[in-house]
Amino acid sequence: MSDSPAARLQQLFEGHRLTPTQRRIAHSMVRRAGDVPFLSSVELAELAGVSQPSVTRFAVALGFDGYPALRKHLRDVAPTGQDAGAAPYNEYQQAVLGEIENLRHLAELLADPAPVERAGRLLAASRPLPVLGLRAASSQARGFSYFAAKVHPDVRLLDEGGTMLADRIDTARSAGASALLCFALPRHPKEVVEALAYARAAGLTVVTVADSAFAPVAAYSDLLIPAAVGTGLAFDTACAPMLLGRVLLEAMCDHLPEAQARLEEFDAGAAARGLFVE
Repeated sequence: MSDSPAARLQQLFEGHRLTPTQRRIAHSMVRRAGDVPFLSSVELAELAGVSQPSVTRFAVALGFDGYPALRKHLRDVAPTGQDAGAAPYNEYQQAVLGEIENLRHLAELLADPAPVERAGRLLAASRPLPVLGLRAASSQARGFSYFAAKVHPDVRLLDEGGTMLADRIDTARSAGASALLCFALPRHPKEVVEALAYARAAGLTVVTVADSAFAPVAAYSDLLIPAAVGTGLAFDTACAPMLLGRVLLEAMCDHLPEAQARLEEFDAGAAARGLFVE
């Protein structure tokens, strides 16, 4: 585990049963880990989009007398050299800088490669490999599946909900699937939570890429790797989850001996067909 401010915050939140509002506050704090020790309860409430009393209740839920005690603890254990002065960036620049910070947090998380390596082994061994992503996460699941199909012999994209979803999970399990990869991003559809519970009950190991370790899907995942989304624009941005998906692809390839041969075969076929413009 990294010793960064974000990692220390994650450790502080572990083991606590947080409400959805409290998970939102925790997620916002992790995203702004370097600034949080200097934010007032009102500023943190505005950052998380919750009420000021919610911030106070959150601090109490973590075992502190109130938010001032939590902030003092954060200053003691996660000092930062940043000052309170903010550069005059416009909202578009702030959104980009927010994503850069999300990527920095992801890089810190990947300092311990063990979870990704474990995920790579699980995904490579699953034949077929179902990949789930609904609504906001469907593009992440589709992108992963597109590239994964070039090296994995049987990838099955599950990007549509409805009554057929459980049937498709059953079909994959009957065909030999041992794991399921899920991309879960806010707002989290109830159907995704139900699908993961169903998949685990069917005997599949669930590997999840989610926006936070406190996401609703956490309780239904055997291995969850968080990658924060950007919230600075009207619609969330998901650069970190997309990059984490590519990292998982790399880890999966490391455990597929035939991956390189499949890629070379594809390239030869693409060249013969004139598939791409040179």
